[in-house]
Amino acid sequence: MQDKLSFQDILHKGGEILKQAGINCSGTDAWYLLEYVTGMDRAEYFLKKNDAAPLWAVKKYQELIDTRASHMPLQYITGSQEFMGLIFKVSEDVLVPRQDTETLVEYVLPFVKDRHILDMCTGSGCIAISLAKLGSPALCTAADYSVKALETARLNARLNGVNIKFVQGDMFENITGNYGVIVSNPPYIRTGVIDTLMPEVREHEPRMALDGGKDGLFFYRIITSQAKKHLEPGGIIAVETGHDQGEWVKSIFEESGYKDVCIQKDLCGNNRVVAAVMP
Repeated sequence: MQDKLSFQDILHKGGEILKQAGINCSGTDAWYLLEYVTGMDRAEYFLKKNDAAPLWAVKKYQELIDTRASHMPLQYITGSQEFMGLIFKVSEDVLVPRQDTETLVEYVLPFVKDRHILDMCTGSGCIAISLAKLGSPALCTAADYSVKALETARLNARLNGVNIKFVQGDMFENITGNYGVIVSNPPYIRTGVIDTLMPEVREHEPRMALDGGKDGLFFYRIITSQAKKHLEPGGIIAVETGHDQGEWVKSIFEESGYKDVCIQKDLCGNNRVVAAVMP
């Protein structure tokens, strides 16, 4: 890119660079980066699209386009992601919150009012914070093994104005007390599949938050076993699953003695959430 180019020129060029780099939704990402650099919304852009872009904006935009062309996730470049209508800070220490996970939050929301809830493997904190903000639980605890992930989650809790207790530890090792709702989006990608994922995921998102063991079910077995010590009778437990894992996870819950085990589908019709009740 050169100076004395219009906003429309640099947007077009940015989209072309991303397209040539094999970036999905290249035009959309090019726009989001222009919006991030300039602060312009769509309406302002259409009023100013033929204006000359200032040199600082051209240089900054080129830098971010080149970064995105290297397959760095857009959200790690801008440092944020929307989830459940809330804004979350993200970095390479946490998974980028995804729409699939909103299915889990939406399922659990009706059950959390005035109850103690536990979010296991909280990552960015998007599940716990959304439930605390939208569901009015009596108490919300969020746990993760990663210290850096918990730093991000604490920041997101402050930014979204919710009070959450954060616990660092290997799964349930430092969890005490009982809960009316336990929720989790654990690592569930099969170890052998991770290296076949798109580069945005395999090269940038934390492997610790992806790797679910040889069959992808390692953490579901831990959760179903250990949650029994902390879930109140009649309490709800719900987990996100991969699109092809619902029936396997359902069987793990049933074999562990939970009742009313059910599978919930996401907006694309894929199995996405397995939920059950503590006897």
